[in-house]
Amino acid sequence: MRTPLLQHQLPQAWRAFPLTRRVCVNVPKSQWYAQKVSKAQTGGGTTTPVPDDAQPPKSRAPFYFEAGYALFAKRPSRPFPPPFLSLPSTSFSEPLSTHHQSRDRRPTVNGQMIRGVTNGDDAVLVSESFIAANDGVGAWAAREKGHAALWSRLIAHFWSLEIESASYSPTSPPDPVAYLQTAYELTKQATSEPNEWHGTTTTCGALLGADNEKPDHPLLYITQLGDSQILVIRPSSKKVIFKTQEQWHWFDCPRQLGTNSPDTPKTNAVMDRVEIREEDVVLAMTDGVVDNLWEHEIVENICQSMAKWSRDDDGRDTKKQVQTYADGMRFVAQQLVDAAREIAQDPFAESPYMEKAIDEGLSIEGGKLDDISVVAALCKRRKG
Repeated sequence: MRTPLLQHQLPQAWRAFPLTRRVCVNVPKSQWYAQKVSKAQTGGGTTTPVPDDAQPPKSRAPFYFEAGYALFAKRPSRPFPPPFLSLPSTSFSEPLSTHHQSRDRRPTVNGQMIRGVTNGDDAVLVSESFIAANDGVGAWAAREKGHAALWSRLIAHFWSLEIESASYSPTSPPDPVAYLQTAYELTKQATSEPNEWHGTTTTCGALLGADNEKPDHPLLYITQLGDSQILVIRPSSKKVIFKTQEQWHWFDCPRQLGTNSPDTPKTNAVMDRVEIREEDVVLAMTDGVVDNLWEHEIVENICQSMAKWSRDDDGRDTKKQVQTYADGMRFVAQQLVDAAREIAQDPFAESPYMEKAIDEGLSIEGGKLDDISVVAALCKRRKG
């Protein structure tokens, strides 16, 4: 359970802890040791749902993502509150009954289905040109009107809408930070009225475009705020091409968007323009992965998973013949989630989180039990 920025703590925190220092904070006892979870949730898929009447994106690059995602939640996700989710009435006669909507339990905002998928307090979003992974700060669950999962999901939703409605090209590049700033402002508005809901979330996203060279090359516009991570791997050489850098206020308190936080996309988000190649793998991950697996373990896991899926997809297995690259990337994402989950639930494992905590003078052993969200995307060129 990470630390949210609280109104009564903020001024004192900034005076006491300059941002250039790493400082110790109290860690709840439930986080001292990894533990098994009895009601954990798992899931996965290829693309996250979009409304049936959704308009196609204004801009389409000559490259696209074949993507899949996998999820592990340390506890079941809380239902979204009204007005985002209107549960059906117990009586057809009640004047406020929503029985006519009872078959569609998908949450909405401003009359639109909320895009993305919730995983505990995390949220992921997958489309053919954009992937994102947001990590809501779970400590808000213990506070009145707190709902970090709502914040993480709404940020992803509005961010994707801004990207789809934007017009950009190799000569007029996109501005993902500006799109994220608008998404942040729309989320603040949506969680302020008619009811107020508090929360904060980290965010990271990768938008796929192209350069103006001949022949053209795929370009990634990678945006980061907080400690979720975008990692670009080249399976052919088993090397990391790019990774985002974590942003912290202090230990276990990353930069975050939302209630009482001084962070904003305009002032704190970092955007990198990265040239990649076809067949490169782009990962969007919450810290449930990077707190439990070192970088070399992630790279090894991804490359082994891709090799295994490729070997199984050589035509000898008739079931595999109907699978797509997206199915393969879902398999790759699931393998990485399984590896991170194994460490997260091991009270004696060595983990990056344990190492960071020891550096801070804290006695913590084992993995870090957390929501684990992975989007794995393979860069491909469009045909025709």
